Amino acid sequence: MLRLTVGELGRPARRILCLGAHCDDIEIGCGGTILRLLRENPEREIHWQVFSSSPVRKREALRGAQLFLGPAKSKKAVVRNYRDSFFPMLHSRIKMEFEKLKSEFVPDLILTHYRHDLHQDHRIICELTWNTFRNHLILEYEIPKYDGDLGQPNFFVPLDQEIYQKKVHSIMDAFETQRTKSWFEKETFLALMRLRGMECVAPSGYAEAFHCRKLVM
Repeated sequence: MLRLTVGELGRPARRILCLGAHCDDIEIGCGGTILRLLRENPEREIHWQVFSSSPVRKREALRGAQLFLGPAKSKKAVVRNYRDSFFPMLHSRIKMEFEKLKSEFVPDLILTHYRHDLHQDHRIICELTWNTFRNHLILEYEIPKYDGDLGQPNFFVPLDQEIYQKKVHSIMDAFETQRTKSWFEKETFLALMRLRGMECVAPSGYAEAFHCRKLVM
C-alpha cells in the first residue's frame, strides 16, 4: 500500500481549514486526524468553522473545538447560525461566508464533507469548498447516519489507541444534547474507525478515512 506523509513531497500542511455543516460534524468526521496532526506538530494553524447552530449547540461546538484543538499554538473556532437543513435555500448567503473566509485564511489542507453525502447541508458545504478553494489539498470526511451513504474512501489516516479513544470520549463529553439519539454512541464511532483501520491495515486496527479527489505529486 502506498504511504504518503502530508507535506513529505512539498511544503508541510501547517495551515489547516476544518469545515462542518453542523456542530459535531468535524469531530465525528476528522477529529482523530486533527488530534494526530496536532500531536505531531502543535505549531500548525487551525481554522475551525461550523455553519449551523443554536445557542445551546454553539456552546457544545465551542467545547468540542476546545477539546480537539487544545495543543494547537494558533487556532480559531467560528460557529455560525444558518438554519439546519435549509442550506440549499441559503446557498448565496453561505457562499458569501466562504468568500470572506478565503480572504482571511489561506490553508494548505482542507477537511470538509463528502461530495455524495445524502444530507443536503453536508453536500452544500462540500460544493462550496471546491467552488471556493481551487488549488488546495481537499480531503472529504465521512459521517455515519441513517441514510446509509458511506462510500469507498481512498485516503486513510491510521490512529493509535490513545487518539481514537480520546476522539470518542471527547465527542461524548462535548455533545450532551445528542446523547438521546440512538446512533450517537461510542460503538458507532469506534465501529467505523475499526472498519477503516481494517481496510488500510492500521497497526492499531483503527483509522479515519477520506475521499481524496485530486492529489498532485
